[in-house]
Amino acid sequence: MEKIRLILNASELGAGTRGASLGIDAMKIASIKAGSKYFANYNTSIIPTKNDLLYNDIKFDKAKRIDGVVDNYEKTMATVSDVMKNGEYPIVLSGDHSCAGGTIAGIKKAYPDVRLGVVWIDAHADLHSPYTSPSGNIHGMPLATALNADNLDHKIKDLDEELLVQWSKLKNMGDVVPKIDPADLVFVGVRDTEEPEDFFIAKNEIKLISVEQVRRSEVREIAEEVLEYLKECDMIYVSFDVDSMDCDLVSYGTGTPVPNGLTEQEASGLINNLLIDKRVKCFEIVEINPCLDNKQNKMAETAFRILDSATVIIEKRG
Repeated sequence: MEKIRLILNASELGAGTRGASLGIDAMKIASIKAGSKYFANYNTSIIPTKNDLLYNDIKFDKAKRIDGVVDNYEKTMATVSDVMKNGEYPIVLSGDHSCAGGTIAGIKKAYPDVRLGVVWIDAHADLHSPYTSPSGNIHGMPLATALNADNLDHKIKDLDEELLVQWSKLKNMGDVVPKIDPADLVFVGVRDTEEPEDFFIAKNEIKLISVEQVRRSEVREIAEEVLEYLKECDMIYVSFDVDSMDCDLVSYGTGTPVPNGLTEQEASGLINNLLIDKRVKCFEIVEINPCLDNKQNKMAETAFRILDSATVIIEKRG
């Protein structure tokens, strides 16, 4: 059995709306409501956040609170790396999706020579850089940091020297640059992108599986297709943003809800079929925001069921 360790990373510095830092506690409440002792069953590491920076004025409007995100990357990288080197399986529960950049850095710090595949289950591509982002919210940039991608072909902004230093810190975190290759990235459910991201996806021929493709096939077949595509990768990381799910069918309890997404059953089935592969060595859930939930705590309850089911698969892998 895999020895699981929960990593709780409540940072929400990268988000544009407030409340993602409460997502982990909302999942804990969901587990209690379900009569589960899930959060008492596993060793847990808690990553200190700098969410108090939310009270401060924004210094870098092209990459908001990037100084705090750099700190979160460093702490996340160290924690994930230590957990993996200790032979444990990290299940990471995070606030906003910027945290995933630190998780990827941690995997590569622990295993700098592995070829890492990434399955990004999300409504958004998160490929922006400070040069291209219309909002400056860093939860739209984690894959750009992992890919070392500025996407200057679609630059709409210039960076001053101080911001450039901070952005370079994110991309160079752990001294492995780039951490992943576009050929080893698969998007599932992405349906809300901007032109710079569309350009980067097309230019690099990044594999994208739409919600419609998932719906036309069995999730097992989609998982097999993804795993076959990543067959040359030594290790795989699965990042699950709850906004990949349909906000009308599930809940609006996430920072950037998008219609026409996956159902709970599709998301859970896909994740479980991916996790059967022993190369999947890290699983992360992000962007639960109970402050925005229009159905009380339904998003957290849905995410907890997906988490609980996924954990069973990981434990059974042997």
